Amino acid sequence: MRSPEMKSRVLAVQLLLLLLLRAAESALRKQRRYTPDWPSVDSRPLPDWFDKAKFGVFVHWGVFSVPAWGSEWFWWHWQGQGVPAYKLFMSENYPPGFGYADFGPQFTARFFNPDDWAHLFQASGAKYVVLTAKHHEGFTNWPSPVSWNWNSEDLGPHRDLVGELGTAIRKRNIRYGLYHSLYEWFHPLYLLDKKNGFKTQHFVTAKTMPELYDLVNRYKPDLIWSDGDWESPDTYWNSTDFLSWLYNDSPVKDEVVVNDRWGVNCSCRHGGYYNCADKFKPSSLPDHKWEMCTSIDKLSWGYRRDMRMSDIADEAEIISELVQTVSLGGNYLLNIGPTKDGMIVPIFQERLLAVGKWLNVSGEAIYASKPWRVQSETNTSVWYTSKESAVYAIFLHWPESGVLSLKSPKPSSTAQITMLGIQKNLKWSTNPHEGLLIYLPQLPPSVLPVEFAWTIKMTGVE
Repeated sequence: MRSPEMKSRVLAVQLLLLLLLRAAESALRKQRRYTPDWPSVDSRPLPDWFDKAKFGVFVHWGVFSVPAWGSEWFWWHWQGQGVPAYKLFMSENYPPGFGYADFGPQFTARFFNPDDWAHLFQASGAKYVVLTAKHHEGFTNWPSPVSWNWNSEDLGPHRDLVGELGTAIRKRNIRYGLYHSLYEWFHPLYLLDKKNGFKTQHFVTAKTMPELYDLVNRYKPDLIWSDGDWESPDTYWNSTDFLSWLYNDSPVKDEVVVNDRWGVNCSCRHGGYYNCADKFKPSSLPDHKWEMCTSIDKLSWGYRRDMRMSDIADEAEIISELVQTVSLGGNYLLNIGPTKDGMIVPIFQERLLAVGKWLNVSGEAIYASKPWRVQSETNTSVWYTSKESAVYAIFLHWPESGVLSLKSPKPSSTAQITMLGIQKNLKWSTNPHEGLLIYLPQLPPSVLPVEFAWTIKMTGVE
């Protein structure tokens, strides 16, 4: 029979071995090298900050903000496709011979105050912000060394827009992401590679990859939102070479997150989290982390002078989309387009502040939440999230009877039910058919904590 002293020694040795094993596992994880192929790159775990963040703001800003008509694809629609409406717009508003490059000096960002933007984004409840570093037009919002005289320091603002906004954003502990288009509509080297059936890589070697490495080393983004990949395969873009460097040796290797737009057929299959398509809405819970990107202006990502009120998503629509996205395990990235002067127009500010006001009350059910075993009731007017032992039911329509019927939760005798924003427990009873009945507070709408999408918090339910 072992003595107490012997038992304590054995226990100490076991504890030491366990600690050594964990240390070895941790060291192995840190030393792991990703190889430049999809099976290896795709195996990299997604940094958990992204799933916890849930809500971000997308910013489309560039030379396309100068004509500010139609959409941010203005140059392509005008001269790439020759759309008659765009040609007519140019002939009616600009002199003969006026080219797209002539818009460059008018992209002044004269009123751009990065601290004002960052303050607005913080008030919106956004946990990350993604700025267009370069869109398909090729103009870079930072002094790219391979975009001579077509960048924000050489032309237009004469400022490092990417750097200035990043500094302001990070002062508020918001994660900073950069959108980068792999391709450029009219770059001669890209057109040459395209003519060669993408068997040459002149553009990738001289432009795309130098810019991506420069963005990472210079600004250390938390997120790279890749786009413009759809005309050519990932092998043309050298995507896995870049991503393996990003995950192995870059200054952001432990925290950086990327999306899935790295070449033809990569979308919804490879990369970090999945965008799948613009404004993607899955019908059921995906088995991979995803993000819905959408825009307050339903018809454009960039600012448009011809925008109408009927084109603008209303507050209830935006918050409803946010709720449904998070309930299905996604993040919600909501886009605005600033003006050429660097102003965010009041209607965009109003929408962002409305989201922030709602999250100020209901954020407990959103940030760092997880999908519950059931995502929604069959009528899809109630959506569920969960966090630790709590289950949240967010209902989009207030029942006329004042009684909310939930079929999915199974209450225990110790169940407690509250509404976020109201202190007192709510009365409830089991539904004779299934689930439970919750008796909502009898208050006038003006007194309720939010105007729509009210959140019930339940503990002691399965």
